[in-house]
Amino acid sequence: MGKVAAKLKLMPASPEVDLDALETELTEALPDGAEVKGFEREDVAFGLVALVPTVIVGDAAGGTEAVETAFAAVDAVESVSVDTVGRI
Repeated sequence: MGKVAAKLKLMPASPEVDLDALETELTEALPDGAEVKGFEREDVAFGLVALVPTVIVGDAAGGTEAVETAFAAVDAVESVSVDTVGRI
């Protein structure tokens, strides 16, 4: 089975969310078989900063769906969207 790298865009629930703590929570929430290769931060507006993790997952059916669901279940996350996906 091959692997894909996906960049996701996560919006925190508010500008007051501790992004370092959120990164830790997201890493711990990952389903089996997925791993985070790094986080970027993207300024959005009015002090809100989005987290943009790069996640490695298998290319089986469903792709990033399990990761998206796990990240969306974290309390401090308002929304999760897939930015880019590519085979590695």
